[in-house]
Amino acid sequence: MMHKKTRALLFSITAILLLFTTATAAGGQENDYFNRGYEKHLQGDIKAAMKDYSAAIEINPRFAMAYQMRGAVWQRMKMYDKAINDFSMVIVFGETYFKAVGYYNRGIVKNMAGDFFGAIPDFNEALNIDKRMVAAYFHRGIAKSRTGDSFGRIQDFREAARLGDVNAEKWLNTYYPTWKQPVASALPQTN
Repeated sequence: MMHKKTRALLFSITAILLLFTTATAAGGQENDYFNRGYEKHLQGDIKAAMKDYSAAIEINPRFAMAYQMRGAVWQRMKMYDKAINDFSMVIVFGETYFKAVGYYNRGIVKNMAGDFFGAIPDFNEALNIDKRMVAAYFHRGIAKSRTGDSFGRIQDFREAARLGDVNAEKWLNTYYPTWKQPVASALPQTN
């Protein structure tokens, strides 16, 4: 399940990218549909937002932001296959850092759908593009934990905490209070 802070971070990233995209985009009917859909989305009318995002994509099949937002709607509706498809289109059509958001969001949806092994490569790709994407470390750590990679989980939580993720830091402080020490001495000893 996605934490409220992660959801807020995702929405903030999307809003920033939205402002950049709409500010630099040449006008057009697809932008009108997108902006109308975004307003409806903010108001909680996700079904109406979905129709407008879809109309924007129909006019401009390369409109990465419309795929991003429609993917967020599919995710909220728990229609994970459709969300994964839309986030895949963000990866195909988005600019470099927007691709990182697409990989991250696709990883989140795969985690939500229980495809933890499939989520890890998406988080890896997001981090290859943006090594400071704190939430990707945290959620990759969750996926690693669910695949049995406890050491990987701890390493990712350590990096997330080092970059400022309070949830990772709280978890580490609770279960591995020596986490700030060098790696070998911070891990629990097995006998």
